[in-house]
Amino acid sequence: MSKKTLISLSISLGLPQLAGGIGAIATRRSIPEWYETLEKPSWRPPRWVFGPVWTILYALMGLASWMVWRSRPKRRGVDLALAIYSIHLAANTMWSVIFFGFRRPGAALVEIVLLYRLVVEVTVRFWRIRPLAGMMLLPYLAWIKFAAALNAAIWWKNR
Repeated sequence: MSKKTLISLSISLGLPQLAGGIGAIATRRSIPEWYETLEKPSWRPPRWVFGPVWTILYALMGLASWMVWRSRPKRRGVDLALAIYSIHLAANTMWSVIFFGFRRPGAALVEIVLLYRLVVEVTVRFWRIRPLAGMMLLPYLAWIKFAAALNAAIWWKNR
């Protein structure tokens, strides 16, 4: 693997992990002080599940974005797909800030609907450029659906 390839792969894998790290900063303080006091649905997974799941999902996002980036300049739409991907990463981070940092489950529910739409858009665009890259985002898409349902249940139980 060339130095340029290794650097681009490292950046691609690092960006979503950075987004997750920023979200984790907003999350960490609120878990014991606030989140644990909320009523939650019985089907909520244990807290320890979230870290490993997000780590894997962020790695898949990074690898998929790298595969799409490497398709330049042979494929049309790469720059737009990566721009939407970048906006999606910001929205992903903002969900944690809104839900945990601002402690606003209702506002976070509105935001996660936008995030879901962005993930669908990124998945479709990545799939058109590199089908495997799009497929790599399917677990993330499923997780966001689950997270939205959990967010909605928490909001409903604590309104």
